[in-house]
Amino acid sequence: MDMGANIVLGAIADDFTGATDLANNLVRGGMRCLQVIGVPSEEVDLNNIDAVVVALKSRSCPADKAVADSLAALEWLRQQGARQLFFKYCSTFDSTDQGNIGPVADALLEALGANQTVMVPAFPINGRMVYQGHLFVGDRLLNDSGMQHHPLNPMQDADLVRVLARQTPHSVGLANRAVLTQGADVTRAHLSALAEQGTRHVICDSLDEQDLDVLAQATVLMPLVTGGSGLGQALPAQYRAQGWLDTISEPGRLLPAFGGALVLSGSCSRTTLAQVADFLAKHPDGGFALDPLALAEGEQQQQQALNFAQQRLSNNEPVLMYASADPDKVKTAQASLGVKRAGYLVEEALSQLAVTLVNEGVGRLLVAGGETSGAVVSALGITRLRIGEQIDPGVPWTQAPLPNREAPLSLALKSGNFGGVDFFTRAFEVLA
Repeated sequence: MDMGANIVLGAIADDFTGATDLANNLVRGGMRCLQVIGVPSEEVDLNNIDAVVVALKSRSCPADKAVADSLAALEWLRQQGARQLFFKYCSTFDSTDQGNIGPVADALLEALGANQTVMVPAFPINGRMVYQGHLFVGDRLLNDSGMQHHPLNPMQDADLVRVLARQTPHSVGLANRAVLTQGADVTRAHLSALAEQGTRHVICDSLDEQDLDVLAQATVLMPLVTGGSGLGQALPAQYRAQGWLDTISEPGRLLPAFGGALVLSGSCSRTTLAQVADFLAKHPDGGFALDPLALAEGEQQQQQALNFAQQRLSNNEPVLMYASADPDKVKTAQASLGVKRAGYLVEEALSQLAVTLVNEGVGRLLVAGGETSGAVVSALGITRLRIGEQIDPGVPWTQAPLPNREAPLSLALKSGNFGGVDFFTRAFEVLA
């Protein structure tokens, strides 16, 4: 039996940074939020917690595993009394024609006995907007934003109605901005009309925060909503309007941070590459580049990386360990090693560096990239995170208790596409 009162929102996120992204916006909306890594197998104290986000690693795994893991998370969240469920995926709708967004959403709807959900990936403050069902990243269509080069889920089509229709046998519809501008009542009526026609999934336009507010008001009573974290910031106000949520002061308050500062970067997004370059410009001797081809030859490069980090940390200097590289270099490594092995070598190297260096005293750890974050968190044995204040939109500091350690580990998990160009240095200033 888990401890604590019923929670208001239960969320299922398809990767670790995406979970933290959503949890960050829930805190900004005034909810006290806990993130758990995987479905808990032991007691979880939910006293003074309004929302729980279950972080899975289900974005790029086989669809049947993603469905099974998501259903297990759903069952646990329902046991905690969650009033509404939220399926969280990336604001760039990362997926393939086989899934996993469509299959997971279908399975969750069936388990809940519900006939419709909305798809709201937009996160306008981070430049993710949907218009006429087409997803934009800044002023570029999704398939011209750099996401067409994603190593696992390359996105070649910006029309989300068309993308999702390839992932589900059920009807996919659209709630466009002309509907949203007429307000929540008209939007709710439009969704109901689509449901009567048998439309199970509704892609929703969103260009700004007002659009998200309208969608939150229109969908607050839906058993299941899906999307990016933008909708997560709009929902808490609607929970308060329903009388489900009290006004909380400082929902993201954390303990003081201690220990060395370490950045681990496995993301190859344009945003992260710019952040790596900015850090190296400010700390020319502060970074160590990991190469999958060198890692494949044995333990020499990883030992060199460890020695480098230990020397820097002993001088109280921040350290960046990175495998981030431009698309051509990534493709060369993948061609030689295979996509899965190249990714595994990087994740394993960064994970083992994290374990060793945290055990030696690193207390402030920033990880860039969803797959990398999942690997690092798993290697450290972290099972829950208390969500703190925001660094940049979509990225908060969190804290995790560790065995045999009095002070918690301060941890930031950054999606590859998020954060300002100076994120790797400014994050530690925010924490201080």
